[in-house]
Amino acid sequence: MLTLIEFVWIWMQIQGLNVPKHHKKMCAFLWDIYTAQSDKNALLMAFRNSGKSTIIGLFCSYILWQNPNTRILILSADHELAKKMVRNIKRIIEKHPMTKNLKPTRKEEWASDRFTITRTADLRDPSVLARGLQANITGSRADLIICDDVEVPKTCDNSSKRKDLRAKLSELDYILTPGGMMVYIGTPHTADTIYNTNDDGFLNGWHQLRIPILNKNGQSNWPERFSNNKIDSIRKHSGQNKFLSQMMLEAVQINDSRLNSDLISFYNDELFYKEANETAQLSIGKNRLISVSCWWDPAFGAKDKGDDSVVACVFTDENGLYYLHDITYLQVPSHEDAATYQCKCVADFIKRNFIPCINLETNGIGKFLPAILKKELAQKHIPCAVLEKTSHQNKSSRILSAFDAILMNRSLKAHTRIKQTPFLEQMKEWSPAGRSKDDSLDAVAGCLLSESIRLPSKTYRYFNAQKEWRF
Repeated sequence: MLTLIEFVWIWMQIQGLNVPKHHKKMCAFLWDIYTAQSDKNALLMAFRNSGKSTIIGLFCSYILWQNPNTRILILSADHELAKKMVRNIKRIIEKHPMTKNLKPTRKEEWASDRFTITRTADLRDPSVLARGLQANITGSRADLIICDDVEVPKTCDNSSKRKDLRAKLSELDYILTPGGMMVYIGTPHTADTIYNTNDDGFLNGWHQLRIPILNKNGQSNWPERFSNNKIDSIRKHSGQNKFLSQMMLEAVQINDSRLNSDLISFYNDELFYKEANETAQLSIGKNRLISVSCWWDPAFGAKDKGDDSVVACVFTDENGLYYLHDITYLQVPSHEDAATYQCKCVADFIKRNFIPCINLETNGIGKFLPAILKKELAQKHIPCAVLEKTSHQNKSSRILSAFDAILMNRSLKAHTRIKQTPFLEQMKEWSPAGRSKDDSLDAVAGCLLSESIRLPSKTYRYFNAQKEWRF
């Protein structure tokens, strides 16, 4: 019986090609996982145009030749992409000298997105089936599942899509037969990639083979096809982030973001209030704060539906540095009144952050909220003014004008709790075209662009009005 690498070598000879070293690595890796007694989960990552789809097609054909009763599911981001892999397998079966007898005699069993080879078992599922991510695969069974480029920009360019992608892929565990093999192939398209085998990764503990375009010595992993000059040209024309993602297999944001979150420094200190000689001081660490801006960009607050309702506050110190200290996403329980519940939460936000004035964006549903918020503040004896604001500037322009100079000067600091919110993720994904979520960016931009309110210095004027606010 021919080995997999010999099977591949015969095919390459027919095509007038040699078998490069990295193709041999792929074959050895796939065969080792396939013949393992357990834990047949594999991640194959290789640079773009490395021929990994060709090797996967040959691998599937070889498995069908060895065991014609094998059922293979090809899952891709869309149906057409999955059909492309099925056509590749069909072409190999038709032309490889070892597999020609597998082709069925009935044309209806040789379709473009599914086919059934000559086999002995009476099985409901075809030998090879192509499906897109949106297809219903409930009830299907497969002995080998190939997830071919399931992560592409349209399935991972925002957090909700990535969440949906993970949910759909998790269903494959119910499709794979006991002892079956699952293989992911592709390149990362986001910093939060599914191709992560670390402890907290989606493919936690999976066997992986990574073949970037450059080896650890900086030399090409396929010098016959990709010379160093060719690689430099790809890097130049694709941009650094895309090159790192698609050619070096690094989990970075594939699209260069206009807002660089790496320019933000972080701190752990909480607000510290003290008073002496009727003078109030608010500080973060050793830095005395002199002013604050607070902005609420309201929405209905329904989970995973439409815009998010976000309130944020930014302090400034004596040196002109900005401190993004708190962001809250307001989510309303189904049994609560949305307007009243959100105003209560905002009042609590104002209280814990010593806010003397809040800007409330009255576009959309916001026009109904100022009166309700004032009522809640009065009931809780919180001395805070409510300013109604209407935004006329284009949202993308507003975000750019707010962040550009401050980030360039490295003047923005943020509390580490901000890392637990979508803020940094939205920064990485944001583009002026406005195709991604930006609710927290918009709220913080409102803080940065609005006129800062100086913090009161006399205890009786503000802080002393509520003794329980003291730290």
